[in-house]
Amino acid sequence: MRSNIITRRAILTAGSAALTVGVSGLIVPAKAQGLAPTPTMRGGSNNYRPNAPIVERIGGGGFTMTGTVRRASDGMPLAGQRIQIWAHTTEGHERDERSHGATLTDENGVFTMDMPQIVPAFGQAHGHLASENEGFETVFLRPLLDSPDQKSLTADFVLVTV
Repeated sequence: MRSNIITRRAILTAGSAALTVGVSGLIVPAKAQGLAPTPTMRGGSNNYRPNAPIVERIGGGGFTMTGTVRRASDGMPLAGQRIQIWAHTTEGHERDERSHGATLTDENGVFTMDMPQIVPAFGQAHGHLASENEGFETVFLRPLLDSPDQKSLTADFVLVTV
């Protein structure tokens, strides 16, 4: 025989469900949580060129650099953020102007740049990226490839407002 006694657990469960659904009956989206900001990496700014042009691709392509840009305070993706990319590639050294280019993030905070294959410089195959955007701290990254044969690299940014 079941008891009609309302337990504390039943009240808490029902109350939580009511708060989640809300008065309108629609599910309320969860608020994004803050994320730890991306620290600048040592050596990331080597051969940086302020205001590199926004380009469709760097050189002949064959390697893909991609990533996301989010705001640290709430984790929201940031559209229209400028990301500069450069590297030592099969077509030029990382200090060469033709080895630099910038792109903008899309509405989901995603950026993609096609560029020549990254090759080792100073014993390591690595790329360089800079997030240089008004209202946010500038961040420089220098991620390493797992192998010189790798055809893509992902680098994500979490930015702090200034």
